Amino acid sequence: MRALNGWLLAVYGFLYLPIAVLMVLSFNRSGMPTAWGGFSLEWYGKLAENPKILSAAWNSLVVAVWATAISTVLGTLLALGVERARPSTSREALLFAPMIIPDIVLAIALLSFFTLIKFSLGLRSIVMAHVVFNLAFVCAVVRARLKSYDWSLNEASRDLGATATVTFFRITLPLIGPSVLAGALLAFTLSIDEFIIAYFTAGAGQSSTTLPMQIYAMIRFGVTPEINAMATVVMGVSFVIILAAQRLNKGRLPGT
Repeated sequence: MRALNGWLLAVYGFLYLPIAVLMVLSFNRSGMPTAWGGFSLEWYGKLAENPKILSAAWNSLVVAVWATAISTVLGTLLALGVERARPSTSREALLFAPMIIPDIVLAIALLSFFTLIKFSLGLRSIVMAHVVFNLAFVCAVVRARLKSYDWSLNEASRDLGATATVTFFRITLPLIGPSVLAGALLAFTLSIDEFIIAYFTAGAGQSSTTLPMQIYAMIRFGVTPEINAMATVVMGVSFVIILAAQRLNKGRLPGT
């Protein structure tokens, strides 16, 4: 156990120590990436006054809200349909393909599709692209709850005269509600943080630039405390949302 704990500590250190250093440097007064000049919130103030960052943050929020809403509805319905259908290995593979396929491959495929149908690139294309891979994650989270769902409750509701719609909103949805909310939070986090697919499907111009794209544009000229502050805010928001999603769904995956 000591050896395992040692390896665990080493892995966590390797993963999170650079992030911790980045967060500390976001409060560095000197503005130098290596020399500590004292504690200061100056860079967070400048971050809030940067119009490009504020515009990119608003774009990310718009994309995340719409992508989350659409993928949560479709992903929940998809999970309900899959769980009631006959098991199929090929269908399972198709469902989880967006989670497994590398982002760069999915991004190129979506860009080619949008070009083929002559769909104009912008925030709408980013939303549609994010829905594609968010669907799989929402479906997986909701299915984790449906594995232990008692379908006889639906039959009892129908026997008592309730319609399918009433049964869904009065019985099914309240029982799977925490997993639906957990899937929505996960989808929101993935959409806020996603870069590669948004980069390929955004088109040109600041009007469709998301926050990760803005970070990438700024970091090409060097890492500054302002970038560190922005990354710290994004990581903090993502961590809180992921923690809430895990608490709601208790970390369960399909089949566990």
